[in-house]
Amino acid sequence: MTYLVHTANPQFVGLWLSAVGWLLNAVTLGIIQWRIWQVSDLTFITSGVAWVGVWRVCFHSSALVTPSFQIMYCQSMSLSDPFVPPEVAAAQVLVPAALVVGFCGNAAAIYALRNVYFGLEKRTPIQCTFAVAGALCLLSASCFLVPLLWNLNSVVNNRTIAFPPNFHMPPEPSSQSTGEGIGVGLMGSFLMMVSGVIFISYRLPVNKRPCVDGSDARQMVGPIVRSLTDIEVGQGDIRAMDNPAFCSDERL
Repeated sequence: MTYLVHTANPQFVGLWLSAVGWLLNAVTLGIIQWRIWQVSDLTFITSGVAWVGVWRVCFHSSALVTPSFQIMYCQSMSLSDPFVPPEVAAAQVLVPAALVVGFCGNAAAIYALRNVYFGLEKRTPIQCTFAVAGALCLLSASCFLVPLLWNLNSVVNNRTIAFPPNFHMPPEPSSQSTGEGIGVGLMGSFLMMVSGVIFISYRLPVNKRPCVDGSDARQMVGPIVRSLTDIEVGQGDIRAMDNPAFCSDERL
């Protein structure tokens, strides 16, 4: 079987990049600091900062309890809530789907590397499996980038969200900025895209064997046969001869 371990070194690095990128994207789903709102009304948001994530809206407040204590007040958002903006709704749908697709891409890359390193199957479509893994990683990164860039655009344009009264959020922030969630997600998506390109670029080595034409074979074999025939005819019956040295040793 052909030795292929040396051909998949970049793909091994790509698997590590894909795994790290997938983990970063998974962490992004739980980070609430996607959009950071700076508010001027400190009636409820006593810290002056509120965080808008994919699933929750949180802020520190001491007005909702006794003034000597401060808690983190959070309200959850679901896809069925009418006030949820489209960029947040897209994140709630695409981010979990991207995690599933990215997991399948990593699994396909592991299967391809397993066949490269162990060679348990003689005819395994290794290049095709790497192509599938790369396509899944690129699709996963694209699913992440859509809500990330959409929310980033909302931050740049300072777009508001019409929260219900029980959220105790102002109708609009004085200013807003991107949080750690978008930064971590962009980094994870970049790693997934790089790994996808590395997987797709895998190529099997080409075995170059000399091909001998029929006429060339006859030209090569013909002189050999004739030389062997001349030796048989010229020498005739070749009989074994005694070795004088061996015979002299026996006489001793």
